[in-house]
Amino acid sequence: METKDIILKLRLKQGLSQEELAEKVYVTRQAVSRWENGETVPNTETLKMLSMLFGVSINTLLGSPRKLICQCCGMPLEDEVMSREPDGAYNEEYCKWCYADGKFAYTDLETLIDFCTEHMSNEKWPKDQARAYFEEALPKLGYWRQQGK
Repeated sequence: METKDIILKLRLKQGLSQEELAEKVYVTRQAVSRWENGETVPNTETLKMLSMLFGVSINTLLGSPRKLICQCCGMPLEDEVMSREPDGAYNEEYCKWCYADGKFAYTDLETLIDFCTEHMSNEKWPKDQARAYFEEALPKLGYWRQQGK
C-alpha cells in the first residue's frame, strides 16, 4: 500500500476530515489533500506527528519499504512488537522486549543467547543448533556491535 492510501485510510478510520487532520499536524488542508493524492509525502517532522497521532510507525506510514528487525535480538519488527520511547514515539530499532521506557533489557550478550536458545529451540531445531545460530547472528546486530566498541 502506498503512503497516500495509508494516510487516507488512517484519517478515515479516526473519523477526521482533511481540515481536522491538518490542524492536528500543523499543516494546511491542501497539504493533506496533496498527500492523499500522491502529489507529495509529509516531511520527517510531520511523519513523526502522524505516527504519534495514528499509533503506527513511520515505516508503516511509508508503506513498509524496509523490513525491520530488532537490533538486539533479531526479531522481525511490526508495529505491535516495536519498542517505544518514553514519550510514546516508536523506536524502529528494537522490539518491546529488548527496549522499553528508554532502557535496554539485555546488557549481556550471553544472557540473551541463553534466553533465545531456551525459548526458540524445539524438536526441529535442537538447542545446540539454536545456540550456534544465535552466537553467530546476534553479535552482528547494531546493538551488540556498539557494545563491542
